[in-house]
Amino acid sequence: MARLLQKMVTGDGGARAGEPAVTDRHGVTSWGELDQRVNQLIGVLRSLGVEQGERVALLSGNRREVYEMMQAVAHSGVLMVPINWHFAADEVRYVVENSGSRALFVDPTYAAAAEGVADDLGIPRFDFTDHERGGHSTYEDALAAQSPAEPDDQQMGGVMFYTSGTTGRPKGVRNTAFGAGGVPPEVYELMAAGMVNMGFPPNGRTLLCGPHYHSAQWAFSFFPMIGGSSVVVQERFVPEETLRLIDEHAITNVHLVPTQFVRLLRADEAAKAAFSGASLELVLHGAAPCSPQVKRQMIEWWGPTITEYYGATEGGVVSVITAETWLQKPGSVGQPLPNFIVRIQPEDDEGGAIAQGSDEGAPPFVPGTIHIRNTMGTDFEYLGEPDKTKDAHRLAGMFTLGDIGYLDDEGYLFLSDRKIDMIISGGVNIYPAEIEGVLTAHPAVVDAAVFGVPDEEFGEQVKAAVQLAPGAVWDAATEAAVVAHAREHLAGYKVPRSFDVVSEMPRSEAGKLLKRELRAPYWDSEGRSI
Repeated sequence: MARLLQKMVTGDGGARAGEPAVTDRHGVTSWGELDQRVNQLIGVLRSLGVEQGERVALLSGNRREVYEMMQAVAHSGVLMVPINWHFAADEVRYVVENSGSRALFVDPTYAAAAEGVADDLGIPRFDFTDHERGGHSTYEDALAAQSPAEPDDQQMGGVMFYTSGTTGRPKGVRNTAFGAGGVPPEVYELMAAGMVNMGFPPNGRTLLCGPHYHSAQWAFSFFPMIGGSSVVVQERFVPEETLRLIDEHAITNVHLVPTQFVRLLRADEAAKAAFSGASLELVLHGAAPCSPQVKRQMIEWWGPTITEYYGATEGGVVSVITAETWLQKPGSVGQPLPNFIVRIQPEDDEGGAIAQGSDEGAPPFVPGTIHIRNTMGTDFEYLGEPDKTKDAHRLAGMFTLGDIGYLDDEGYLFLSDRKIDMIISGGVNIYPAEIEGVLTAHPAVVDAAVFGVPDEEFGEQVKAAVQLAPGAVWDAATEAAVVAHAREHLAGYKVPRSFDVVSEMPRSEAGKLLKRELRAPYWDSEGRSI
């Protein structure tokens, strides 16, 4: 059997074998069934000749098969590439091709975006069961052809997420901990044990209510599963349904982003009144700045279970702060975890790091670029992007995510700005360069600048300033044409929600776009910059 599932299948004399491991609205997969199906899926990967460190791509909504994929790669040395289900067809094609994926697994709900990709790249494609329309499932056929017996030579694999790129296309983030070869899958048990320090209950019940293709949703559901937690899968976040599922399944832990907080606070009053939440022990939130007012309201409603973290796909969870401590230090994202060292590096007026001078970095309360080191030795690279990888490692042995912040005199970390142009809308990272490239490809646009402006629910929304081509006129028809062009090439959440037309883009004497001049008027009255 897949070794990480042994305890759930054989523990307590095998009593847990029939208990739910993964539940979605279409059914339940027990621990025993999950173990057998994972073994069969490992057999599928091996029959295809997928070797240690190679990739397979997954385009799917939230459903039980996703966890079969997670467990199969974790035991076979393979890396799974989860694809954002909002991606347009050319974005899906790019990720599959760029990652060098050896196979493509598809949820029929998103089949249109994957049409022709596998055939064109000469790789096999497996379709999950179509619960809505029925029909043939090549995924189930492939599993049925393999043995459910325990595979030999199990090795630790993992996930390679794609994060939107500052210079255009998404970039694959390859963590050095995964797919290194010769590493046993039991290492995941050690990593899962570390989650206990964040408050995860052993043998709990996890609710997945955000997209599985986000690294946080993977980490905060897969690691608890390794620790014995069953997982309840919500296809899409609907606040009233989320409240019902928490009580119905006695959920002990859940990960949320600030926009989900907002929608929960605005949920139907009857659903809120009926909600108990007594089973909740840990409610993690992160991925985007949270309004202090919203956070206070959630703490008043859900109590001290609310815990915030700071981290990213590249580096994992760097710091954590409980509700009680946050109320004493509002705005902080906590003290670095024991396996992380955080250094604040001052910068010069051009944005370059000042010569180190001191191994301690900036003194307390002095902002600078946040640099991080994982003392366990794990690191990352951007697949096929050595220059971008190097730029993220400007200080020896450390990496930066481009955030600006400071440490107070007790070592608590505060975020104050983002040096890079990233927009965070509803917890989703959006990088303007890719959008700008698409906009300027439209014949009516000669130059474009994309940036985030305040949004009450999502934190930020995407705005574009455009400089028109000679003779072009900005009217309703032109705007509609530009939006349609953007939707053809970009996921919907990347398409600008509004446009400003400028006669000329503000630039420095060196020709550098001064995007802050376009962005500042929208933020000056907010009293914040992110």
